[in-house]
Amino acid sequence: MRDGYKMIFGCSFGNFSNGVNGQLYAKYPDVLFEEATGTQIKKNQSQYFGAGEDTIYLSGMAAGAASKKGLIGYTVPFGTPEVVRHANAFTLGAQATHPGAKVKLIWTNAWYSPPKEASAAANLVSTGVDVLGQNVDSDATGVYAEKHGIPWAGYDSNAKASAPKQWLTAAVYNWGDYYVRRVKAAMNGTWKPGFYYGTVKDGFTNIAPFGPKVSAQTRKLILAKKKEMAAGKFHAFQGPIYDQSGKLRVPKGKTLKVLPDLYSMQWLVKGVVGKVSSVLPPG
Repeated sequence: MRDGYKMIFGCSFGNFSNGVNGQLYAKYPDVLFEEATGTQIKKNQSQYFGAGEDTIYLSGMAAGAASKKGLIGYTVPFGTPEVVRHANAFTLGAQATHPGAKVKLIWTNAWYSPPKEASAAANLVSTGVDVLGQNVDSDATGVYAEKHGIPWAGYDSNAKASAPKQWLTAAVYNWGDYYVRRVKAAMNGTWKPGFYYGTVKDGFTNIAPFGPKVSAQTRKLILAKKKEMAAGKFHAFQGPIYDQSGKLRVPKGKTLKVLPDLYSMQWLVKGVVGKVSSVLPPG
């Protein structure tokens, strides 16, 4: 702001909503703020993110099909609703191709920490998992997976080069179109605050290219499910869905809403091994 910028994108959790930054919109009323993953909407602050849970479900399908034991490891950063719903979606996807599959969590309490992520991968493998997945930001899990011959589903980028033999796929986001659209709106005076949640249908969220560990049959299943998502005929969180205790959380015929359901999720689905971490990002 001191440098005179009139529009600023906060690309991570809580950049403009938490702590002292939670009042930036009031302190700088002439600046337009765009924040990823939050809910705070003001006259000069907007929110954006996407249905990563749907494409993470698809990557979970690849992981489930690749697992012989039905025991998959998943490295996760913080116990925010975003991460919780992503872990749940990954598990539901794994169970779609491997009924009864379980997904074991290890929390790193960091968005990006290659040493912690590599350690988590090693710990998960030591407990018997035969496939790895992640919701953290580096490729350390994939590097470990490649070295030890374990199929790997990444997150947020096409990281096939980090594990060319073990790569499955990953949920990815197309941020650029949104940024261009919003900057143009700011420049021509049509910018308005709001809440944008991109989908498979509009191309905001997608899956990365498949790796050699994904069979032709599994690819066909995943692409068919993606087509259903794009048509609005399937969502990751459509019932029936049960939680870890066996309680019916989402009845048959019901689909959870983005707000408030997905943005407040603090429960884990049946098949997840672990608990929601109480550690939240600083801010």
